Amino acid sequence: MKTVLRIAVLGAVALSLTACAGRDREELAYVEQPVETLYAEAFEKMQRRRYDEAAAYFDEVERQHPFSEWARRSMLMAAYANYRQSKYDEAISDAQRFIALHPGNASAPYAYYLIALSYYERIYDVGRDQSTTQQALQALEQVVRRYPDTPYAQDARLKIDMTRDHLAGKEMSVGRWYLRNGYHLAAINRFQNVIRDYETTSHTPEALHRLVEAYVSLGVDEEARQVAAVLGYNFSGSEWYEDSYDLLTSRGIAVPGSEDLERDPSLLRRALNRVFG
Repeated sequence: MKTVLRIAVLGAVALSLTACAGRDREELAYVEQPVETLYAEAFEKMQRRRYDEAAAYFDEVERQHPFSEWARRSMLMAAYANYRQSKYDEAISDAQRFIALHPGNASAPYAYYLIALSYYERIYDVGRDQSTTQQALQALEQVVRRYPDTPYAQDARLKIDMTRDHLAGKEMSVGRWYLRNGYHLAAINRFQNVIRDYETTSHTPEALHRLVEAYVSLGVDEEARQVAAVLGYNFSGSEWYEDSYDLLTSRGIAVPGSEDLERDPSLLRRALNRVFG
């Protein structure tokens, strides 16, 4: 976001703060002031990290001078002030309003990015509902899709990887629970989701191993063998492959090595088909 230049205060500000019933943030009593004065006061509050007051002053710029350039800037600054005080719903609302009114503005990429951040900051642990995580992923992907060459997209790509890893972790958590409690088919579905939808995350090797465990529990040894082959082909040095190898060989089931798969491409194709359902 462009650096906002501080403007000297043109006069004493006689605005008093009053709580507005039914709203979370404060609203200023109406005292007409020059737009530069209001904006400078808002920016000063922002610098002093008094974000709630800053948001109120930025709102006042819009209210008193709705058709000015300052009003457009204030709309996005209010969104940022709300974001800084963890009022994410308000930040999203302000940024969305900015986009709706000024879709072609040079600051639109930042508005999209701020929306994505406001969802991302609310990602919960894997034991809780992940609807916000899905919203964060969609918002981050929108930043990358719309503005791929911006610094916002560069950061969004990193956060997308972490968000996808988080969602994969949720699938793994549910899948492990199913596996522990004997719901093997449900567990298989969850682990296949991880491999199919979140293949590049850190959870893929474990998901493959858990598939091996589930197939062994069901007594379908050939399926377990094929999944272990894919695990060994892609993650031969991982602890999860060692666990799968030990599990299968202890039951007298031979696990194809990488050389076997390279010599017989049809074996690899069958194994891949088994893994990806």
